[in-house]
Amino acid sequence: MTTTAERPVRVQPAPPPAVRLRRPGWKDPRLLVGIVVVALSVALGSWAVSTASRTVTVYAAGAALTPGTTVTAADLRAVEVRLGTQTDSYLLVADGLPDEAVVLRTVAAGELVPASSLGAAADLAVRAVAVPVTTGLSERIVAGAAVDVWYVPEAATPTAGAEPGAAAGDGPPQPEPLVEGVTVAQVDEGEGTLVVGGPTTVHLLVGVDDLPAVLAAVAGDGTIALVPVGAAG
Repeated sequence: MTTTAERPVRVQPAPPPAVRLRRPGWKDPRLLVGIVVVALSVALGSWAVSTASRTVTVYAAGAALTPGTTVTAADLRAVEVRLGTQTDSYLLVADGLPDEAVVLRTVAAGELVPASSLGAAADLAVRAVAVPVTTGLSERIVAGAAVDVWYVPEAATPTAGAEPGAAAGDGPPQPEPLVEGVTVAQVDEGEGTLVVGGPTTVHLLVGVDDLPAVLAAVAGDGTIALVPVGAAG
């Protein structure tokens, strides 16, 4: 009687020992880096909130400030505002006014005074020109407004022997643009109010390059008309 061979028994290897997780110690670099990152985040957030909520006292224009005028404390008013990180861009009351500072560009009434809008007189790129205006002025033409300057030549006198009513030359004189977007520094009214024909002198701040054309027009026989920029007068 034959017997079946016994099957070999496989022996399973023993499982590796379980790795125990160890709590990181204070000297673990990863823990130290994490602590530093969290601390920096908290500090940066606190600084941002503090800066955004902090108010500073800055100067605002009490009335329109036009280039070339000397600024005094009487022309300004102090206001409390939140500027965040832009405190260097505006004129702070704590810093005071620069000595003999003049306006370099127009600052509207109520606008915060930018630090770059004040400087020395030598930095001015414009000159004040007194322009007589005999036509009616728009109510929009005030100090600080921007206007276009036009020159209207005087109509030619009819030659001797011409028929009554005949036009001189080829037609009425055509207005000519002189300069665009100049700033009004001051409006001097005459004896009357701003009506058609009333004597009025408007002081314009003209760029140095445009001075010859404007001065020639003022000295000419024609008239000068001012048109407000950006809106109908």
